[in-house]
Amino acid sequence: MGWHEYYERKAALDTVVADGLTVPAGFDGEDEVLLALHHRWSMRLAGRVDLAVHDIERDPDIDPVDAVGAAWRATAESEPDLRRLLDEHAEHPALRAVTLAEQAMLARAAGLTEQADGAAEQAAVGAAFLALVRSRPGRAERRNPVERLLRRLVPSA
Repeated sequence: MGWHEYYERKAALDTVVADGLTVPAGFDGEDEVLLALHHRWSMRLAGRVDLAVHDIERDPDIDPVDAVGAAWRATAESEPDLRRLLDEHAEHPALRAVTLAEQAMLARAAGLTEQADGAAEQAAVGAAFLALVRSRPGRAERRNPVERLLRRLVPSA
């Protein structure tokens, strides 16, 4: 793909995010559009999560769960239309694998799982973590039962 095609696809995705799910020219169907939208989300999320992980590594007083949760919320707040569109189509089969990969990445980054844990376990823990992040606008209270469960999954917590 050359720069011209890149900018055409970017403009088409911008229109999809603003106006709702359509299949613009240059895309082979709804599956491809949804995957491209999720890729856009993933790149923005990964950048923020990487910064959070860097901060966590530099400062042992930073709670990884809080930092990664804040990174997810900041990304969602900066991309509300994109997040809404992905949420509306969360059950679409094309998004299944990338959603599981995102959940696993969040669980690992928050220190709730390790690379050696199975992919299904990582995704399940990530899904629970994400449910916690979405349920609380800020730092989760330590008495929250979901977070207590997540903390039990972390050997060092």
